[in-house]
Amino acid sequence: MNNKSWLNQSDEYPMNFNQRAEELYQIPDQEIDSNGIFEAPAIIVNELLIFPRMVTPVFITQGANYTAIQEAQYNFETLVTLYVTEHDEDETDIKSYLPLGTEVAVGRLLAMPDGSSSALAQGRRRVEILEILEVEPCVRVRAKVVFENDKKDRHLKALMRTTQSLFENCVELDRTIPDEAHLFALNIEDASWLADMVASAISFSYDNRKELFLTTDVTSRLKLLNSFLAQELDVLQLEDEIQNKVQSEVDRSQREFYLREQMKAIQLELGEQDMFFAEVSELQTKIEELGLPQEAKDQAIKEAKRLSQMPPMAPETGMIRTYLDWIVELPWQFKTEDNLDLEHVNQVLEKNHYGLGKVKDRILEYIAVQKLKPEEARQPILCFVGAPGTGKTSLGRSIAEAIGKKFIRVSLGGVRDEAEIRGHRRTYIGAMPGRIIQTMKKAGTINPLFMLDEIDKLGSDFRGDPSSALLEVLDPEQNSEFSDHYLEVAYDLSKVMFITTANTLMSIPSPLLDRMEIIEFSSYLEAEKIAIAKQFIIPRQTHQTGIDDENVLFTEAAIRLIIRNYTYEAGVRNLEREINKICRKIARLKSENKRFPTKIDLVVVEKFLGPQQIFELEAEQDDEIGVATAMAWTENGGDIMPVEVLILDGKGNIQVTGQIGEVMQESAQAAMSYVKSRVKQFDIDPEIFEAIDVHIHIPEGGIPKDGPSAGITIATALISAFTNRKVRKEVSFTGEITLRGRVLPVGGIREKVLAAHRAGIKVVFIPKKNEKDLLELSKKVRSDLNIIPINHIDELIEVALLEAEPVPEEEKTEEKEQETGG
Repeated sequence: MNNKSWLNQSDEYPMNFNQRAEELYQIPDQEIDSNGIFEAPAIIVNELLIFPRMVTPVFITQGANYTAIQEAQYNFETLVTLYVTEHDEDETDIKSYLPLGTEVAVGRLLAMPDGSSSALAQGRRRVEILEILEVEPCVRVRAKVVFENDKKDRHLKALMRTTQSLFENCVELDRTIPDEAHLFALNIEDASWLADMVASAISFSYDNRKELFLTTDVTSRLKLLNSFLAQELDVLQLEDEIQNKVQSEVDRSQREFYLREQMKAIQLELGEQDMFFAEVSELQTKIEELGLPQEAKDQAIKEAKRLSQMPPMAPETGMIRTYLDWIVELPWQFKTEDNLDLEHVNQVLEKNHYGLGKVKDRILEYIAVQKLKPEEARQPILCFVGAPGTGKTSLGRSIAEAIGKKFIRVSLGGVRDEAEIRGHRRTYIGAMPGRIIQTMKKAGTINPLFMLDEIDKLGSDFRGDPSSALLEVLDPEQNSEFSDHYLEVAYDLSKVMFITTANTLMSIPSPLLDRMEIIEFSSYLEAEKIAIAKQFIIPRQTHQTGIDDENVLFTEAAIRLIIRNYTYEAGVRNLEREINKICRKIARLKSENKRFPTKIDLVVVEKFLGPQQIFELEAEQDDEIGVATAMAWTENGGDIMPVEVLILDGKGNIQVTGQIGEVMQESAQAAMSYVKSRVKQFDIDPEIFEAIDVHIHIPEGGIPKDGPSAGITIATALISAFTNRKVRKEVSFTGEITLRGRVLPVGGIREKVLAAHRAGIKVVFIPKKNEKDLLELSKKVRSDLNIIPINHIDELIEVALLEAEPVPEEEKTEEKEQETGG
């Protein structure tokens, strides 16, 4: 039978507790012999320690303990507690127990509802368990009373005072100990009683209680008790500090709640409304009036309801409020009316920009479609590609002005995080929508002209690929339901006119490039730069520098000198910078009341801008063997480039220098192979290739060069070197060569031909399939140049190369002497 006894601090029977306690005092202690030994029935106790003089309820179930108590009550005697540390389910099979027990008096047994019984037990004396006499029908033991030294000395009195002081502090902090306990402890003069009373009152662990119970020396017990009290006091002080903090927070929250409720009542009485709830109500009204799509409306109403049910100081209130502000401030329905007057649009574009016919035609076509079929017209997604300074961004602004759209711009240069486009999810602290939604909020309309600048400068890393996020933005089939991670609802971008800009198409991913209509911005011709300077740059710079009222005049020769000697670019940005420098110097002279020129000629330009900065390559001065002039394309426009070939004694090696790329290296190899395949046609000794080295050099070795367009130029220079036929100085070439001598088309024909014209070239060879590119040239350039389209390199040999000069008789004699060994 499993009989358990344990301490219960609660009073089960408050009405008759005093009567039951009085009965205990009537039970006498056991009579002892001269050695303090006695025999008595015992009750088995575990997880409970009854200290001497302490009264506590115990709960008894049927079994050996119940029989022992009945026997003791029948004989009107006390019992001994046997504190077991290990026993089987059968209480009589005792394996180990504490060496000390307590002599206790047990009162009447009262029946409990669960079938067990309760009784009050009063501790009398500590006893030493000498032996267990019997276990049936109940346990009986022989025990010896432990007599304690009750002599007080100064040390013991000090220990008692310390104990009482520590106990007082514990009573103040531990709300489970009644205040009367401290008063009772102050009136105890017996040191052993004081130690046992405090040990019973404080909620020590069972191990600590056991250690105190087994310490029979009173001084040692008080020292140990004081140590336990000090530890308990530390814990109680920490608990009290934590509880005070929690209570203060609760009190503050309750106070705030109470004050807010009062404020609401006062505002209600005055006919006013709480500011927070007034703002929530205003947000709800705006949501209803905005005309949101159903999905966005449902989401906004749901969040507004959550906001209205939250206290104003809740952490999530600010997040929901910010989200609703974004929903309310975004344009969902409002749009501006487009100006569909083609004549007006054309006038604005012509007024703000010179040339750029292709772009202007495309915009006018868009306006025409909008005018004839507005419900079917799709917003174009254009990509302006060209060198820096050619007017891509400024043209976008002019298009918006001409059509009457709001112009907004986002620079994508250096963007590496996908969240910059799609935004962050609201679960992150400081989350915001992406740049697309942010910029649409600034626009305030659903049909702006949206320019995505520098789309070729997008990067990608571990945070994602922004170019992939742009696929949805720039796809007319998808952008009507653009998904931003922050909004979590679809937003319509289908009415936005997107224009992107790039300097090159090489770094734009193919899927993104496929979604855009490419419009190339060619580099400006010299004549176009002069016209732009006269019409736009000079009036703007004279106005900005404050000299527009001085009638400052730039001569055309001066503008041309600035273009040729001080700038090297495809656009006009540096040209404007140099003109601004001249205007600034005039403004300074004017401010210092000094004389300043109003007519800007060549002399003034050289005086203000200093020595020539740019030195363009010019056509060769003489016809030479092994030197041919190639035409090249650069980011700053076209240029000419001499190709030099030198034949040296050697072992058949080919060396190509000038910091050229792999493609140009391969072009040189292909040209050399073509020459070797035509030795009979060009009357070249086949064995000579084993006894010579060929060095091909492209000047300006500090500048990287690559591409296949120098192929026919290299071949021409090689043929010239091997046949001793001079290349005509006024001829230049461009085109890719194959091993069979066929000439393939290349890019940048317009810029290359213009560079040749500027350098004084008279005859230009281009691939036959590039004839279409000649339509972009002005009539003057086409009339000044003899442009010859060719399909095969054989077609240029007789035109580009002069006949070999006869070798003088003296040189022939020297060659024969060398062959015969002198």
